[in-house]
Amino acid sequence: MSNIKSVRAREILASGGEPSVEVEVVLESGAVGTASVSYGVSAGSKEAFVLLDGDARRYHGHGMLKAVDNVNTKIAPLVAGKEAAGQREIDALMITADGTENKSNFGANAILGVSMAVARAAAAQQHLELFQYLRQAYQINLPNWNLPKPVAVFIEGGRHADKSTDLQEYALAAQKDQTAAESVRMMEEIYRSLKTILKEKNFSTNVGNEGAFAPEGIQSNQLPLELITGAITTAGYQPKTDAGIYIDAAASEFYQDGKYNLASESRVLTTEEIIQMYLDWQKNYPIVLWEDLLSEFDWEHWPVLMAQSPIPLVADDLTVTNVKLWQKAIDLKAANAILIKLNQAGTVTETVDCCLLANRHNYITIPSHRGGGETNDTFLVDLAVAVGSQYIKVGPTRGERVCKYNRLMLIEELLNG
Repeated sequence: MSNIKSVRAREILASGGEPSVEVEVVLESGAVGTASVSYGVSAGSKEAFVLLDGDARRYHGHGMLKAVDNVNTKIAPLVAGKEAAGQREIDALMITADGTENKSNFGANAILGVSMAVARAAAAQQHLELFQYLRQAYQINLPNWNLPKPVAVFIEGGRHADKSTDLQEYALAAQKDQTAAESVRMMEEIYRSLKTILKEKNFSTNVGNEGAFAPEGIQSNQLPLELITGAITTAGYQPKTDAGIYIDAAASEFYQDGKYNLASESRVLTTEEIIQMYLDWQKNYPIVLWEDLLSEFDWEHWPVLMAQSPIPLVADDLTVTNVKLWQKAIDLKAANAILIKLNQAGTVTETVDCCLLANRHNYITIPSHRGGGETNDTFLVDLAVAVGSQYIKVGPTRGERVCKYNRLMLIEELLNG
């Protein structure tokens, strides 16, 4: 039988050394599913609610024993005896019982942990890989298994690093049609070339939250574009053809009083001025995707940028893996790609539905890790494969990041027999 027998949560540590939630679901058949929940240091204001203890005596108030207790005493009795394969029904049941718009009663960290663990247990019950089970459970009708290309953060700034750039991330996006293993190899080779270049220019090669370099003293937000372009060439690859640059500005973080404050350059730009800056960059560097170039509070200008953008415009803080916000962005022609984060939505079902909405419009989905609060869970990789995502944003170093690429390469082996 695949009915849920027991649900148990515990407090664990995430990548930043602060707590997260892990959930174990056991079915009456004996099948087990375990999942852990990530969260972000830099987060959109409308993300599903991460419930913290607020007890300054433990982890500076960031403990998650309340979320753990909500799983063990409130959610566990709610889902006990339910059919594990009924993922939509279980997720809807938890959302209804929570009774809030942003899951602030139980905590999205509690609800998502159960949701993911149930999916894993149901997959184990049916002797399926998680990506196979998700495609089956949500009746995702795609003709084949296309693996996502890596997007790896190479230089971190903003809230992900101290004394670095105003923009949050400068990443490498694989472009060449090749195996996942070859794309991962290319990414790591270019990353090593960047390390050499940084050393030659006397920049630190310490890494930040996401395993990317976080050098102090970068004098302009444009310089990382030059450094990464040079690294692509030095490693023996063709910029834009083999690999291009992916920018995540996280512009909400430096949006103040209707303008964009580039503090590291002592410049304050209007929306029109910063849009022109981005467009000039795209003409001069191999930029192939860009994300959150404008603030989540600057909705009116997203369609303006979208109309001028020669490359896919990715929404993250603007849409926070929320079907309603994503539909709004589509209706307004504000973005044609979306970053997907499980903990922004708070259940597997809502996350999948966001991806399927993108698929219906032939828009790009990019499942992503979280900065500062990532775990060793690889659920997002199986999700990306199941929904046919074009890219996956992770890494490129640290164990909780590279485990995602190891899972991607393993899936490739499984699919190739």
